[in-house]
Amino acid sequence: MSRVLRCLIVMAAAAAALPAVAAAQGEDKPPTGYVYSTYFECEVSRQWRADEIMTSLIAPAYDAAVEKGQLASWGWLAHHTGGTWRRVLYYSAPTVQALLAAQEAVDAATGQANLDADREFGAICGAHEDYIWQVGTSSRGMGLVPVDRGEVGFSVYLECEMGEEERADEIVATVFAPIYNRHVAEGRLASWGWLKHHVGGEWRRLLTMTGTDHVSLLAARDAIIEEMVAKHDEVTKEYDDICDSHQDYMWNIVHETP
Repeated sequence: MSRVLRCLIVMAAAAAALPAVAAAQGEDKPPTGYVYSTYFECEVSRQWRADEIMTSLIAPAYDAAVEKGQLASWGWLAHHTGGTWRRVLYYSAPTVQALLAAQEAVDAATGQANLDADREFGAICGAHEDYIWQVGTSSRGMGLVPVDRGEVGFSVYLECEMGEEERADEIVATVFAPIYNRHVAEGRLASWGWLKHHVGGEWRRLLTMTGTDHVSLLAARDAIIEEMVAKHDEVTKEYDDICDSHQDYMWNIVHETP
């Protein structure tokens, strides 16, 4: 068993992910945001059908929740490369309470009307993990600020020493963030983000990047790592000691609203 807790991003995944706007909390206190992510294990031969069900029957309820202001954003990501997770559903809001209330509203809107489809989806994607992430440092600032994201995503799920993970947050915010932000400004990345475990399994931190395609996104990632090691070798080693295990995923961003 891991030295940290049990299972739910996202994006989510994604990955996401996380376009939208949170209410400001004062000029000297930037808005915060949270992301609820559900990571699905699905039958590879039938996952296309899960995508159809999501797009035709479930997506309208999430779109309506965004339109009503119940959610800030939501998205659906498809596995390209990585571990056993095949799909990610994520949605974001300024508070955890808003996330949970919106979840109930969406369930109420889709449950009875699409009961057969829900059962079919569950038969295809029969296992999942849930995470709630708190949005940290990112190309959107400290909240859910609108930003254009790429067509594909790269996620690094990290196991970290719980007693030292705030030091990892500090390193990301003060040392790594300027490097990531420059790559966004120069067009090598579309966006990036750092998310912190709030509820869920063993992964304590999530680093996300998006870009126009997988090849250029991997090239940007390699260039960023090379620069970190060249310019901040000692701090990078300290970060690696704190977050010393990880899992990489590459995602295709199937849908995002807004």
